[in-house]
Amino acid sequence: MSIRYGAATCRLAVALVTTVLSLSLTACGGGDTGSAKEKAGESAPAKKDDPKPNDAGEGNVVPDAGKTLATINGNNGFQFIIRGATRDPGGFLTVTGTLKNTSGKKAYAPVEWNGQENNVRRTGRSLAGMTLVDKTEKKRYYVLRDTDGFPLTTTGITGVNSGSEVEFFAQFPSPPDKTTQVDIQIPLMPTATIEIS
Repeated sequence: MSIRYGAATCRLAVALVTTVLSLSLTACGGGDTGSAKEKAGESAPAKKDDPKPNDAGEGNVVPDAGKTLATINGNNGFQFIIRGATRDPGGFLTVTGTLKNTSGKKAYAPVEWNGQENNVRRTGRSLAGMTLVDKTEKKRYYVLRDTDGFPLTTTGITGVNSGSEVEFFAQFPSPPDKTTQVDIQIPLMPTATIEIS
């Protein structure tokens, strides 16, 4: 009798523990599943609406390869293809494009492209010598410098292999809104007129 009683008690205890655990897991699991679904439903649209870094205007400046404002060919084998001259909301004008070596051998960027200022000379190779001329307002615009004197332009251009291209940018103060064209001047290269967008 004590064996039967013990076995019955053991079966009852196992059934009771199993039932309690099932109810606990169902209650916890059901609540979490609902919360997860609600959370997923709330966060899914937010992910779709989050802008990518490129949508926000961050990241590297890449010229639009579909248009050309000017092509400047130099005697040194370098070719500048100007693809954009865009006004920025902060009062800047950003010029973008491609520098290509059209010669049959490796070509080295002339030091004249760096500019003549002592501050930009210490930053190494750059396009800080580039200028824009507004003939209407009779003003010349130089590449902007940051607070440490570094030019706001592509730096580190030294040697370019034959047939290779390098993307570049240079940032200037923006001319008045009524100015729609400027001349771009790069040392040792011919002057070209470009449209501002």
